[in-house]
Amino acid sequence: QVQLVESGGGLVQAGGSLRLSCAASGRTFSSSSMGWFRQAPGKEREFVATINCSGGSSYYADSVKGRFTISRDNVKNTVYLQMNSLKPDDTAIYYCAAARNCGIYQRKVPYNYWGQGTQVTVSS
Repeated sequence: QVQLVESGGGLVQAGGSLRLSCAASGRTFSSSSMGWFRQAPGKEREFVATINCSGGSSYYADSVKGRFTISRDNVKNTVYLQMNSLKPDDTAIYYCAAARNCGIYQRKVPYNYWGQGTQVTVSS
């Protein structure tokens, strides 16, 4: 069974940058589209970014477009989320997720595996 472990969260000032990592176990990472979601207190888990199996295509939520960049290293079985120009509204627990197919998925349903989450706090 696939296991996903996020890391890189922490406290950062508004306008700063942070890079999250998600390490995946198993042998099927290169056959899985990957996504990042986040959940703030009192809110539903929302889509942040996704990247297809090869890393050749990605898609972002409007709220993070131009500030966040998703990437993946299929040799290291790791997906990254580079977050720049962070805002207090970006404060949330960030989760990575893996799908069984290679499409671009904005909804939670296609993602079969989820990490435990990592806390990102942006102060003003």
